[in-house]
Amino acid sequence: MATCYRHPDRETGLSCSDCGRPICTDCVTFAPVGLRCPDHAAAGGGRPKQAAPPRLAVRRPRIQAGHAPITRVLVAVLVLIYLAQLGSGAGVNADSGWIFENGALYGPLVADGDWWRLITAAFLHYGPLHLGLNALALWWLGGAVEGAIGPWRYGLLYFVSGLAGSAGALLLDPTAVTVGASGAIFGMLGAGLILEYMATGSLAGQFLTLIAINLVFSFSFSGRISVGGHLGGLVGGILAILVMTKLGRGASRYGRPDAVAIAGVVAIGIASVAIAYWKVRGYA
Repeated sequence: MATCYRHPDRETGLSCSDCGRPICTDCVTFAPVGLRCPDHAAAGGGRPKQAAPPRLAVRRPRIQAGHAPITRVLVAVLVLIYLAQLGSGAGVNADSGWIFENGALYGPLVADGDWWRLITAAFLHYGPLHLGLNALALWWLGGAVEGAIGPWRYGLLYFVSGLAGSAGALLLDPTAVTVGASGAIFGMLGAGLILEYMATGSLAGQFLTLIAINLVFSFSFSGRISVGGHLGGLVGGILAILVMTKLGRGASRYGRPDAVAIAGVVAIGIASVAIAYWKVRGYA
């Protein structure tokens, strides 16, 4: 990752909209039309540093594919798996066939030893509409988070959020058949909420609004949407980003991670698996 031009020890995914130089969260100024480094903010290109930050401080993501490589790969994998299901004879809804039967989340089969379902379910979808909505959400939300914390941290965050989403789905209904990347996407929402708070000092931003809207939608269609998966992914994403930014060297400045931060995120994933198996025991 690039490092802040004023603080070379701090990695960052942010850059000045005027000069393109990388800037950390301590140096960035949020302007109505982009981000400003201290030099251009002082020259009148943005708000003064002492001014109160705007409520919608996280800019609308304008992510180029090369700036979010893991997001790009994940979206491609989701589409390719769906196409593979169609090619193997599954219907348009992709709710049949070998891939679905061996990858969907189902408590009794997890209890019987199919542990991989805790993560493979996050790459399967019920038809093109389900796939399209999740792929679009992942591109925008995931791309913004990846741009802020970097590719490898983002990949680890996505994986752990997916496990937490599966654990949440099993907690609420262990005998339901569940697929979809929504749990991991809610993890991106939770991570974005914390990142936005760290940048602006306020939770009342666009990520909180998105979380509220999506939770209302989830509960409104709880018969067809895995509420547990959404809540589990949200909690997992929040916990993972807190561990990454608070326990590692450099704290919220995204210094190079140390073993404590890595171990903390891995522990969240292990705890998610443990919770899932605790819930489904006896269903085999």
